[in-house]
Amino acid sequence: MTTETTVKKTHWPTMLLGLIVAAIFLVAIFSFQVNTTENAIVTTLDKIDDRAIEPGLHFRWPYPLQKVYKFDKRLRCFSGGVAGTEETIVRSGQNVILETFILYRIDDAKEFFKRLTTIQVGEEKLNEWLRRIKLETFGKYDFNQLVNVDPKKMKLHEIESEMLRKLSKEAKAYGIEVQTVGIRAINIPESISKDVFERMRKEREVQATRYTAEGTTVAQKIMTEAESKRSEVLTTANAEAKTIRADGDAEAAKYYATFKQNPELAVFLRKLDALGNIMQEKTTLILDTNSAPFDMLKMNATDLQAGKINQSKASK
Repeated sequence: MTTETTVKKTHWPTMLLGLIVAAIFLVAIFSFQVNTTENAIVTTLDKIDDRAIEPGLHFRWPYPLQKVYKFDKRLRCFSGGVAGTEETIVRSGQNVILETFILYRIDDAKEFFKRLTTIQVGEEKLNEWLRRIKLETFGKYDFNQLVNVDPKKMKLHEIESEMLRKLSKEAKAYGIEVQTVGIRAINIPESISKDVFERMRKEREVQATRYTAEGTTVAQKIMTEAESKRSEVLTTANAEAKTIRADGDAEAAKYYATFKQNPELAVFLRKLDALGNIMQEKTTLILDTNSAPFDMLKMNATDLQAGKINQSKASK
């Protein structure tokens, strides 16, 4: 085996590695990859190609013949620069400090690159549009349409919709799709905050007075209805009581007629009733038998028989 053959066998892995590195280098120079979350454009000698760039691996000529520009096509949240938090005058003359934000995406990468080139320049343009549109829109609304205890009087949703419509129209020509324009916060300068709070306090006092009056009216109505029902129930109960009392008097009159015919029987029966009521349970009493109704306890057989005869006559 010659020396030349030995050298070739020793260095072939190095040569293979060099070829692999060269291939990777060539692939990196002559190709580019686009992710599914990106838009891309290719310029040839600084002229934008018209071909559509889909996600995947693509061929290109090396720099500087061809250049590749990529833009994230996902939604971006832009809080604004000067326009993001700025003091604005509303139609009624008050100053308010507004915090706004924008949700947007790059919809047409070619138009965006042609007119704005970079994200930074694009957001500066958005900031310019937002500031102008915000001043125009809020200048058409009063302060009580922004801050109010009555939700029906607030117009924040209408303001956001109007700003979105105007900003979308401006941005569309630059390849930008604006999906949301929102108001994050509304602050009041300290110079007018006391007046605002005092006005809100008076408005709530008016509402509290109105609710109190309504509650008093409802309570009075309930009391009147309850009193009416009470009077109705009492009238009905009194009528029924009179009827029952009349029926009782008529029934009692029958017994009074019987007792009138035989007073001794009436006394005898009343004594029996009294004795039965007193001695309903097992009872031991030491009483004078000369007192009614216990005098019946010493009546002899002749007296009892006479009582029975009288009761029999009365029943006939």
